[in-house]
Amino acid sequence: MKKNKQDQNTSTFTLFSRREFIKNSMLAAGASSVLSAAGSASVKAATTPNKLSLIVSGYKLDRVEALIDGRVQVEGCDIKFEPLGIGDINTNVFSGPQTLDVTEIGLHPFMLAYANDGFREYSLLPIFPLRVFRHKSIFIRTDRGIKGPEDLRGKKVATPGFSSTSLTWLRGIVQHEYGVKPEEIQWVQSSKDSSAKAAGKVSKQESMVPKGLSVSKGPEGKDESDLLESGDVDALFHAAEPRAYVEGHPKVARLFPDFRKTERSYYKKTGIFPIMHAVVIRNTLVDQHPWLAKAVFDAYSKAKIMMYGHLRKVGWATISLPWVAQEIEETRALMGDNFWPYGIAPNRKALEALFQYSHEQGLATRRLTIEELFHPSSLEFMEN
Repeated sequence: MKKNKQDQNTSTFTLFSRREFIKNSMLAAGASSVLSAAGSASVKAATTPNKLSLIVSGYKLDRVEALIDGRVQVEGCDIKFEPLGIGDINTNVFSGPQTLDVTEIGLHPFMLAYANDGFREYSLLPIFPLRVFRHKSIFIRTDRGIKGPEDLRGKKVATPGFSSTSLTWLRGIVQHEYGVKPEEIQWVQSSKDSSAKAAGKVSKQESMVPKGLSVSKGPEGKDESDLLESGDVDALFHAAEPRAYVEGHPKVARLFPDFRKTERSYYKKTGIFPIMHAVVIRNTLVDQHPWLAKAVFDAYSKAKIMMYGHLRKVGWATISLPWVAQEIEETRALMGDNFWPYGIAPNRKALEALFQYSHEQGLATRRLTIEELFHPSSLEFMEN
């Protein structure tokens, strides 16, 4: 098939699908490991006397890598890092064995577990390992008369799962930026998710369908890409690029061809960098060790700051993208030096937007607040 050409003017950072991003876990991370000191190659399995042992989980992201490989320590702790897909993490924490002490978590699934299921075993910390602008995540059939978001009214739109963080953001953005409410769309939930191998199985909280909304089941055995390719649906909302798009199907395209321009405009207008994942901590641990929440926050922040330094100093040489230096400069010019901020204050607007979207869409039973979801000790945490 002929490759799709519509994204030639988009950011070099966004040429990879989320699926490949997760699967390969950051080219920069591997490169910086080579540059790090030889003695800091891995986290020690054995514990140090008088230190608290923690099991930490998440994706091997560049902004977490220094914590994983031991260059950054959680003060007073020995950590063992267990890489897991987000679906598997969500299931472990919400309905599984709860073997993780500190872990990356799907933000919206956590919200639903808290609001709808009475989940209280963990609390959020204002650490946000994964954030993604989501305009890029709408794909369309080019033969269905869809020229803009407004044309999605009355159309059949596929989703894998329904209540994931990414899909909740997408529906909220389409409603609040373009005036198309979720109930004006015919939703089709695919029976398979092509990204499940990389992201893990969809958790209960990611499969919730609100009452009163038209959501039908797709044909058995077909994933979301199959539905788009076969023409069973008119469009697709999905965090990952569908196979049909990646392989260059002639009638599959992005709704926003120059999504980089659209997403930059969205940020300029709203100041929101959508949050996908946060970090949670087991409440009993913080009760026993009140200093722990701040020690974890500081470690994640320090690891991220080390990533910034790596990008600025040698990112141009270690990341296999030709204009990465320009991308870094343009991102800093638009979003500031700390373009991936932790803490409540710089993220309040994004958090409250997602709380609003979830309640409006009939997912969370009430509109949640920052003060109830985040550990009380973390509300004033600030980065150095």
